Amino acid sequence: MPITSLQAASPLLESVKQNPQLAKRICNDLRQLNSRSVSSNSPEAIAMVSQSQGLAPTDAEILTTYVVGLHCPDVR
Repeated sequence: MPITSLQAASPLLESVKQNPQLAKRICNDLRQLNSRSVSSNSPEAIAMVSQSQGLAPTDAEILTTYVVGLHCPDVR
């Protein structure tokens, strides 16, 4: 049975849910980008999260959306 994107992303999201310090670090990195007028969903932000977390860009985009939504709604 093929794994859907949502099922594949679940362990990724759980890793941040179980490690709030990681979420805080990502939020702080995204805030720094925001201070330079770079959006959290920009290619630059996604590449930063991808590189810092060792993720594929698609997974980094999912993780960024999740982290911003739950841990730093002030990030744009």
